[in-house]
Amino acid sequence: MSKPLWTPSADRIAGATITAFMRAVEGKHGGRIQTYADLYDFSLTHMEDFWRLMWEFAGVRGEMGERAIENPRAMPGATFFPDARLNFTENLLRRDDDEPAIVFKGEGQETVRRTFRELRAEVAAFAEALRRTGIHAGDRVAGYLPNVPEAVIATLGAAAVGAVWSSCSPDFGVRGVLDRFGQIEPRILVVADVYRYADKIHDLSTKTEGVVEGLRSLERVVTIPYMGGRRVSGAVAWDDFVVRGAAFRTEPMPFNHPLYIMYSSGTTGVPKCIVHGAGGTLIQHLKEHQLHCDIKRDDRVFYFTTTGWMMWNWLVSALASDASLVLFDGSPFHPSPSTLFDLADEVGITLFGTSPKFLDAAAKAGLAPIASHRLTSVRTITSTGSPLAPEGFEYVYQRVKQDVHLASISGGTDIIGLFAGGNPTAPVWPGELQARTLGMQVEVFDETGRSVRGEKGELVCTAPFPSMPVSFWNDPDGRKYRAAYFEKYPGIWCHGDYVEITEHDGMIIYGRSDAVLNPGGVRIGTAEIYREVEQLPEVVESIVIGQRWEHDERVVLFVRLREELTLDDDLEARIRARIRANTSPRHVPARIVQVSEVPRTRSGKIVELAVRDVVHGREIKNREALANPESLEQFKDRPELKA
Repeated sequence: MSKPLWTPSADRIAGATITAFMRAVEGKHGGRIQTYADLYDFSLTHMEDFWRLMWEFAGVRGEMGERAIENPRAMPGATFFPDARLNFTENLLRRDDDEPAIVFKGEGQETVRRTFRELRAEVAAFAEALRRTGIHAGDRVAGYLPNVPEAVIATLGAAAVGAVWSSCSPDFGVRGVLDRFGQIEPRILVVADVYRYADKIHDLSTKTEGVVEGLRSLERVVTIPYMGGRRVSGAVAWDDFVVRGAAFRTEPMPFNHPLYIMYSSGTTGVPKCIVHGAGGTLIQHLKEHQLHCDIKRDDRVFYFTTTGWMMWNWLVSALASDASLVLFDGSPFHPSPSTLFDLADEVGITLFGTSPKFLDAAAKAGLAPIASHRLTSVRTITSTGSPLAPEGFEYVYQRVKQDVHLASISGGTDIIGLFAGGNPTAPVWPGELQARTLGMQVEVFDETGRSVRGEKGELVCTAPFPSMPVSFWNDPDGRKYRAAYFEKYPGIWCHGDYVEITEHDGMIIYGRSDAVLNPGGVRIGTAEIYREVEQLPEVVESIVIGQRWEHDERVVLFVRLREELTLDDDLEARIRARIRANTSPRHVPARIVQVSEVPRTRSGKIVELAVRDVVHGREIKNREALANPESLEQFKDRPELKA
């Protein structure tokens, strides 16, 4: 059995917010809550008590009402806090002082700060402008924006008046934006003039004009002069739109009033528009931030993300814990591979949020921040977007920082939160997400629908939770919603991840269940192969699919190698030998093919299903969902796959 890579000290356990929450449970409900397992069990067996106490413990502002949950056995159909009223923005901007609320670093720019008092004033100015424009509760306000402070201001200004916010990052093309915003018909669009990435300034005016032309619902376009680019004809400048000096005020809304519209990846068709409620988003994020990530007042919370990924929304909610947001816009490797670690030291980041892709790239670039940086402020490193392999865990503890809580976390846009994540009071084991998150009745079902442990299967959630989507947009009878999550197991949320609950009561994720390989009837998670292949120094990244072949399925592996390297018989043999030695003969690919690029979504996730469709000659319905759709061409009609 492997050893834990990190174990929290007694002082750290005693000072953790989750420890204080355990004592609060004991004080309120009696009994002994000595371990995380005790608390997790309480959160499931006393669901109403748990969520009511979370509201009180986190100091949610609003009227809770008498009922914590209506129809608690129905999924979908359960309603949390049906009598409650609150405002999301009021809860995020409780502070009104001169401490930093936002610390912003744009590529090639000086670091700037906005205090909580300044942020409240700017949110009030944007909210008042919306009111004067006639924006009401339920209207949509959209952003086509880089990760700049104005994106946060516009989000909170919209929520202050009960409007619904939705955003796309500026690397989306016109069709990708219209596939999303065209469905929800926003009245206001907030845009930037340019964005910067890898020392290149990208003008957005032409794309914005295409978006504006395609959105007939628009009544106003507001432009942020980020770097002095051209303003779209008919647009109003940010400073001319906002109402300076407006009083800070918010309108209370029902707990499940729509807050955000998020989007599915859209790689198999037009993206689904997922509507998330204000109260469910708020209380779920408070739980995850305070109990699972130990975010405290005055912490500085960073996530490398764009405004088109749910981790941006997750990051913004850290304001509700009286913490500061650290926003970064640009390339994480420009002007040097150490850019983000430099930022951590410069501004005192306490939670450093990243992805396996970044950690792997840092490792292959030879970065060793443990020797070159202080990182004294960093208490927690979180990783999400894809499974973090054991070697990624080892890289962090060997070459980044030894005394740090590394939390591999996983959930999704669908729930705007986490099914599994960190536990700051427990050891970190290589390759494992530490725990199923509190209040989330997560199980693993085998192919017969039986709940199992220590075996691979489908990640399911068998009880309702507050951040379930309120609805899908333009789905009045809920048919699309039910089909997305409840078709396989009626009354049970099926998330689409292929996972295992470990002996430590943690979780290992093996990839998406719809991308699981099935050679000879044996189910194989794609992450098992990636772990082995990408340890080879020649391999930068890879993608694996199952190809239909002779009434069965064979494993096909595509590899992107370091520049100027060519796949030869020797490297193929070493790839196969490593996979065979560390997994099983069934995992060994029948074909290995070199490619120059791996297709990804705009949030950085590789798209196995799109590659599989191309290989099988099927049409890709929505290339705009990809950051690099042109890369799919190299998977077409490969001679290596004809025999």
